[in-house]
Amino acid sequence: MTQATQPQQRGIQLSEAALRQVKFLRDKQGTDFCLRVGVRQGGCSGMSYMMDFEDASKIAPQDEVFDYDGFKIVCDRKSLLYLYGLMLDYNDAMIGGGFQFTNPNAAQTCGCGKSFGV
Repeated sequence: MTQATQPQQRGIQLSEAALRQVKFLRDKQGTDFCLRVGVRQGGCSGMSYMMDFEDASKIAPQDEVFDYDGFKIVCDRKSLLYLYGLMLDYNDAMIGGGFQFTNPNAAQTCGCGKSFGV
């Protein structure tokens, strides 16, 4: 896992591969979206990760915003309690590829890697 160049530790870490992939996906949509990352109840381990593109006009004053060379990652403060220190990586392998979450706050993680328990 290679981390993007960062002047200081950020609450949500992004590998170079993940940054390239989210920029690629955003550019395909033709709109300057930011990436919202969060958690919700559910999934096989109790909580599941969520991420989706969102218009920057929906960033709320209470949201935390992390800037990666002009690409913004947004997370609500409640979710950040569970995600602080998260490393978001991307792997393009045919089997087991896609976005991968490495969460230092997770006490357990399900086999699919998309949900966790604290």
